[in-house]
Amino acid sequence: MSEPVADGVRAPLPGRCGFYVERKRRFCKMIVGEGKKLCGEHATELKEGETSKKRIPCPLDPKHTVYEDQLKRHLRKCNSREKPQPVYYVKDINSGSKRSTDSFSEQDPISSLSEIELENLIRKLRNATKGLDHKLEDRTLSHSVLQEALNDPNNGDSAFKHLKQQASILGNMDRLGLLGPGKCYVEFGAGRGKLSHWVDIALEGEANKCFLLVERATTRFKVDGKHRKQDSTFERLHIDIQHLCLNKVPVLIKEKLEVVGIGKHLCGAATDLALRCLVESYTAVAEEPIPKRLKNDTAEATDNSAISSDAPRHNASEKSLPVTGIVIALCCHHRCDWVHYVGKAFFQTLGLSEDDFGIFQRLSSWATCGRREKLAGNSISHAVGSDQDNDAERHDYEDQIGDYSFDGLQRSLTVEDREHIGRLCKLLIDHGRIHYLQQMGYQAALQYYADPAVSLENVLLTAVPSR
Repeated sequence: MSEPVADGVRAPLPGRCGFYVERKRRFCKMIVGEGKKLCGEHATELKEGETSKKRIPCPLDPKHTVYEDQLKRHLRKCNSREKPQPVYYVKDINSGSKRSTDSFSEQDPISSLSEIELENLIRKLRNATKGLDHKLEDRTLSHSVLQEALNDPNNGDSAFKHLKQQASILGNMDRLGLLGPGKCYVEFGAGRGKLSHWVDIALEGEANKCFLLVERATTRFKVDGKHRKQDSTFERLHIDIQHLCLNKVPVLIKEKLEVVGIGKHLCGAATDLALRCLVESYTAVAEEPIPKRLKNDTAEATDNSAISSDAPRHNASEKSLPVTGIVIALCCHHRCDWVHYVGKAFFQTLGLSEDDFGIFQRLSSWATCGRREKLAGNSISHAVGSDQDNDAERHDYEDQIGDYSFDGLQRSLTVEDREHIGRLCKLLIDHGRIHYLQQMGYQAALQYYADPAVSLENVLLTAVPSR
């Protein structure tokens, strides 16, 4: 229903607020009380001579107002009030080391670098990645449980791309033997919870399984309500991964299930926080003897663990590995942070510093620079909608714009050169994560899990205990 027009200006709908919002070029659509012309928020805009109770800015969040005589009552229920933390909240348990005073976040933008400085950095990058395997194995798989949805003609292009990625993630989980009963699946950055949704369907009929959906944001259109079944337990943990201690989650304490960490497009530093959450803050004393390592293996592990004071704290030979597997689709390396990064020891073995990481972290956005215009006009526009999962792909392109104003540098580097440099930066950062997991007693690998036409962020990190 369109709004009526009066004197060339749209008038408010009956029973709605009569305040005209200049920014939105329309009247406020809030419902007003009987006999009133304005809603509570705009009651302060009454003209001289009109009367209304006085509203003041909320002291907890001045972005909204409250009736002055109801302030005390409002403060008890305001959404901005400090809420009691859950039992599994442990401040900064997964954060890593503290930031140094000369953090890379305070460095000059990439566009301020001279051509000589850029050449030196690229040379350092190529030397650092010389010994790394640049050709990742293609593990683009699928899973039968998604075939019906993949063949549904009612799904649009964006939904189809998400389904293909989810199918491949499930296929890789099945390949690693991570789909089965007696497990707790912890989905980091869960959003609507679609990945856990498909895992649950794949395990239909299996008993003794649960899902923990970790998401710090309030999410709309969740699919959790579809899983109110006796053979599955779905629980949302509204918490930042940085403060999540899995050891204190009641369902894990009670059920003592194997843990599998999963994530689809886990953004930047969130991947490092999740890895540390799984393999450091979630540990338990072994219930059975662990097979002894060979002497050479033990010596090598000892040498590697002494690389840096920031190396992982736990010794895999003294602790069990309660995390059965890790399957995370990586995303947004330009959002990584040295403070949270788990691969510091790896960087230091290559003679690279925090400042180098800061440069490479930002240069990683070049991996998609040649395709930005096409994606911005096509795929990204289709992603806009109610599905929060789309945010993971959309922000990957929106938040990188700042490092694309090369000016003079643009003349010396082709689009192909910049894309290659960006991919090398991503590869270097990801190998730091692989090194970290290996030091913690896991067999870790990187592989492609989707075609670039489906998602440019198409690298999957997997890890299972070495033993």
